[in-house]
Amino acid sequence: MIEIRLKKALHAAAGPMKLDVNITVSRGEFLAITGPSGSGKTTLLRLIAGLVQPEEGYIRFGDTVWLDTAHRVSLRPQERHIGLVFQDYALFPNMTVRQNLEYALRKGQSKQIADELIDITELRELENRYPATLSGGQQQRVALARALVRQPRLLLLDEPLSALDAGIRAKLQHYILRVHEAFHLTTILVSHDQREVFKLSSRIITLQHGRISQPVSPPPILLANGPENGFQLSGEVLDIESAGKKITVKVLIGANMLRVEASPDEARHLHPGDTVAVRFNARQPELVRKR
Repeated sequence: MIEIRLKKALHAAAGPMKLDVNITVSRGEFLAITGPSGSGKTTLLRLIAGLVQPEEGYIRFGDTVWLDTAHRVSLRPQERHIGLVFQDYALFPNMTVRQNLEYALRKGQSKQIADELIDITELRELENRYPATLSGGQQQRVALARALVRQPRLLLLDEPLSALDAGIRAKLQHYILRVHEAFHLTTILVSHDQREVFKLSSRIITLQHGRISQPVSPPPILLANGPENGFQLSGEVLDIESAGKKITVKVLIGANMLRVEASPDEARHLHPGDTVAVRFNARQPELVRKR
């Protein structure tokens, strides 16, 4: 578990502001932080990483204290075992994909982890190319893999996909989920993209003027006492999950994310980004057609 209690005076576009947050993140959780520009989201990630110092507060990762201003404890960023991925890829232009990853290895660390990450992020055919010859999505995959080379305990993502088009974003979201699960990471994502946070995260919180507002969970849409034939709403497929014979389709309807059970026949031709109609009745929402 990560316990975060931080205070920091900021100078936002709207004027002086006090960042004052109290967050608990469970091990293995994928937490998304959203909110308007200038609310302190990026500063919060930099505080957690140790790149910026707070005026007051503490960060405890399990039994390890990363920061405690009352006792003058502040571990350096490299001592916090954190992986960072920002919108700016920050790759070394004179190094190949493989060299960028291997440069991030700790002294004496096996290169096997670089090979594993190259395979997971599907960079094998690109490993000998230089960043300038890669697309934005490919460069971001390299940046993600490099952030994981040291096998961090916590992955911080600050709007990592905001500069990419929708199609590439969807693919990169898949890679992010893949590495989160493969390496049993605890991940904190900052994003403005509502579809992205609902698709990736297990919990969402909103930062407003430096403070955490009411926590948000993707709420289901339920019809408690509707007409016998129910009603239909259109939404966008975010993800399709399969667990044995059970298939669950995540559908974004307005500001709500709904999990709808589907049959193999219904899900066979569905892909993230498709528009579907969902029928609601008093018992259970039902996926009725693809449009």
